[in-house]
Amino acid sequence: MLILLPPSEGKTAAATGHPFELAELSFAELNGPRQEVLAALASASSHPEALALLGVGASLAEEVERNRRLEAEPSAPAHTVYSGVLYDALGYASMTAAQKRKADAAVVVISALWGAIGFADRIPAYRLSMSVGLPETGKLASYWKKHLPAALDDRADGQLVVDCRSSSYAAAWAPPAESTVAVNVFQERAGKRTVVSHFAKHTRGELARHLLTRRGKAPATPAALLKAATEKWRAELTPGTGRKPHALSIILEG
Repeated sequence: MLILLPPSEGKTAAATGHPFELAELSFAELNGPRQEVLAALASASSHPEALALLGVGASLAEEVERNRRLEAEPSAPAHTVYSGVLYDALGYASMTAAQKRKADAAVVVISALWGAIGFADRIPAYRLSMSVGLPETGKLASYWKKHLPAALDDRADGQLVVDCRSSSYAAAWAPPAESTVAVNVFQERAGKRTVVSHFAKHTRGELARHLLTRRGKAPATPAALLKAATEKWRAELTPGTGRKPHALSIILEG
């Protein structure tokens, strides 16, 4: 099983620790593109219009400034740096040692800066969204779409891919549709279903935790994933068609 997550927008910076090392990161095929994006991000973050280039407000000026010195910043495991609603619900810190090993093996985070990162890889906190276009690289979703297949196609081969990414991160790489299930979350009230971003993030984090901590074998098919999801939620599975992946819909009562 491969669980794809988006990064969090906000990140928890490591207070201590050695800087990241490209050679220690998962998916060594991406190190060349990573260096290019790191340089492009440092350049954009040094620009007089850096905040506008990165699509952030003045309150994040300190994080943009940190982008200029990422190679010297302390690093920590990705599961510690990424924070927020989804990662709080996943609750890595409260897992058992065996569950943490399972998470480290199964979870891959699709990143605007790193392309793809393993859950235990050491990284610094940074500020960069996949929707941003840097002057040297163009739109990052399009940039990574050229590079991610070489690293991730083999990783996904023979695996059930549980896709918990948001749309901008999903645009960067399309795993095999026949073995991929995109996770959608709806709130239902008076028979009407709506998408609520906060609840969707939280529930995707809860689903990832459930899959990593439940007893028994990890689901290997879309039908098995549906069965696992219905252990906690009302859920439906829509079969994929052609290049469109399967879709798991989790229904929350409004």
